Amino acid sequence: MRKIKIYLDNCCYNRPYDDQIQPKIIIETLAKLHIQKLVLDKELDLVWSYILRFENSQNISEAKREAIAKWEELSIEFIGKSDSLVALAKEIEKTGVKAFDALHIACAITAKCNYFITVDKYLLKYHDDRIIICNPMDFIKMEEDDD
Repeated sequence: MRKIKIYLDNCCYNRPYDDQIQPKIIIETLAKLHIQKLVLDKELDLVWSYILRFENSQNISEAKREAIAKWEELSIEFIGKSDSLVALAKEIEKTGVKAFDALHIACAITAKCNYFITVDKYLLKYHDDRIIICNPMDFIKMEEDDD
């Protein structure tokens, strides 16, 4: 696998904590955990952001909040808030993307990530020529096809 840069949004980090009754959620969880293993094995470069830090800080579960926060330490890059990033997010938001989601995408684009990975079905409908937006299952399939 070639070295690539990824950004996972908050709902992706929380997927393993969702109710694992539906097969789709189980498969997305397994795919997301596989992606995390690739990060741990340094086969993928992970990007973190101020908006991820903020959203995670709002998690009411201390255990989940702490487990997710550990991924910031494994990231190779942190994207902070800037005027240009907020302007980009506002541009994305004009297409119908929610404000926080637009900030996540803007952070990933600013970091020049190859992939933005999410399990948000509405966000998966957004397309941008600057980044590939996909769910964890599709990411693994695309990467396996490239190998």
